[in-house]
Amino acid sequence: MELYPLSDAEKVKMLRKLALFWDGQWFLRSVEKFGLEAAIDLNAIVRSAFGRIEMRTMLKAIGKTQADDLADALRMIATHTDLLLGPGVRADYHLDQDRARIIVRRCAAFEGAKRANLERQDQACVTCETLWDSWFGALLPEAQIDVRYPQRQGMGDSVCEFVVVQEP
Repeated sequence: MELYPLSDAEKVKMLRKLALFWDGQWFLRSVEKFGLEAAIDLNAIVRSAFGRIEMRTMLKAIGKTQADDLADALRMIATHTDLLLGPGVRADYHLDQDRARIIVRRCAAFEGAKRANLERQDQACVTCETLWDSWFGALLPEAQIDVRYPQRQGMGDSVCEFVVVQEP
């Protein structure tokens, strides 16, 4: 059977949307089955586990066993984020030796959480707080990385801000 011809760009666009829709439906069905608080906890656990898989897959794709340093790890995270979300995320990365600051101006996960119209809209933020640790744990397993979250859209801030510090 002949397949419908789809360009690589159209395939990527479809897969990005389907990934977000799958994630959203999984979360909403978890809320229906277990309640909002349990679903938020479960989502953070699952997303954290998947975050390790994402970065191991990224490492394998570029032929590395781990990131060279914090800058390399952030480059991989930015590459992965662009691959998975494309225009669904807008982030600026600022790096100064062993410290980084990431400002997220658009977050598709938070936008989806708002559209769900649940009594809490911070579920994406709760998940994000465990995700960064998973990513850095997979990319820089020997490093001591501290991630702080001074601003989060799900908590009413206009942007998400992540401050990443690599301890000596």
